[in-house]
Amino acid sequence: MDDERRGLLRRSFLGAAAGLAGGAALAQPRGDDAILVPQPHAIALGQPVAATGYGLPSRYERNLQRRESPGLTRVTQSSVSFCPLQGLFGVITPSGLHFERHHQGWWDIDPSQHRLMLNGLVKTPMVFTVEEIMRLSPVSRFHFIECGANTAMEWGNVAVPTVQYTHGMLSCSEFTGVPLRALLEMAGADFTKGRFVLAEGADGSSMTRTIPMELVMSGEVLVAYGQNGEMLRPENGYPLRLVVPGVQGVSWVKYLRRIELGDQPYGTKDETSHYVDLMPDGRHRQYCGIQECKSVVTTPSGGQVLLDQGFYNITGLAWSGRGKVKRVDVSVDGGRNWRGARLEGPVHGKALTRFNLDWSWGGKPAIIQSRAMDDTGYVQPHYKPLRAVRGTRSIYHNNAVQSWLVSESGEVSNVQVA
Repeated sequence: MDDERRGLLRRSFLGAAAGLAGGAALAQPRGDDAILVPQPHAIALGQPVAATGYGLPSRYERNLQRRESPGLTRVTQSSVSFCPLQGLFGVITPSGLHFERHHQGWWDIDPSQHRLMLNGLVKTPMVFTVEEIMRLSPVSRFHFIECGANTAMEWGNVAVPTVQYTHGMLSCSEFTGVPLRALLEMAGADFTKGRFVLAEGADGSSMTRTIPMELVMSGEVLVAYGQNGEMLRPENGYPLRLVVPGVQGVSWVKYLRRIELGDQPYGTKDETSHYVDLMPDGRHRQYCGIQECKSVVTTPSGGQVLLDQGFYNITGLAWSGRGKVKRVDVSVDGGRNWRGARLEGPVHGKALTRFNLDWSWGGKPAIIQSRAMDDTGYVQPHYKPLRAVRGTRSIYHNNAVQSWLVSESGEVSNVQVA
């Protein structure tokens, strides 16, 4: 495989060079001052140590930022910012680029004044301070979080131009915290009668979500205070949030203030009138929070331009709310032929997985797609079979195969292929 890749690289670059050899730009080679002339940074002292106190990205990377979609909601306090997936490497999302979804705006809460209460079907109701939770034995795990409405605008037809807007309500972090099960055990939870927990946030939207106890009993659900090696950012729920791996982001309640153990679903406002799937027959599907297997090519993707013919690395992200990504196939001809992509390891369960594929572009139109499969055997669907079951008027849980059209000019745009 390595010999095959090296051969492809060599042929691609030689072919590109041959195609440019007759051009005026290469007819009279000239020196490149960027390498021949000493630059200012090579002949002078730089900035002092700890000049900013908290490290920031280079000023040349300012364009890489999360962005809101204008007019998406009536007020920005109840809106979304989209993560720039097209500019990221690996699988970890920098905390400052993590997508946002707020229902009443974000708060920077004083951790010394924040409390977490456990009540309901427990022997001893308890109230924890943040410090008390941080004194307990922690765990750290990598998990993706995806808004249930990610890719929502594409249900009916192409609606937005770039991967930041089609798939950008998605991020992946290392979360640190305490398993919720451990806290419930401390409170003497009735694990026989208790079948659901209600998670409640401290912000003004009164965000409340029902979590099935089978998820809690697995030990996966965390009361988290850490993200990517530091405390949670205020936009991401500081000082405490719930982490519910594989389940849509609305269940990852931010500013977590209360957990109640009960014997039936709570039917809160955000799981009966919102975050439900409208089916073709007019009925709503409720309590459908698992994020099914999904993938997207991030480069080349909409809004980008291929400047020359020759070698390119097709790269993207795959994930599944049911476990690990097992395989990703990539097509450059609209799904007629597929090749297996390379998965960057280690592959974590319910986390983003980076995939790559070598490709030599010859200057002709191409339609690039990716199709993921998880370790349960589930294969990411195309739009036609998905719409046959779900229709076109839904909002949530769109995990259809994404297509990007590369034109002869090298411009990449969003298209849909049935």
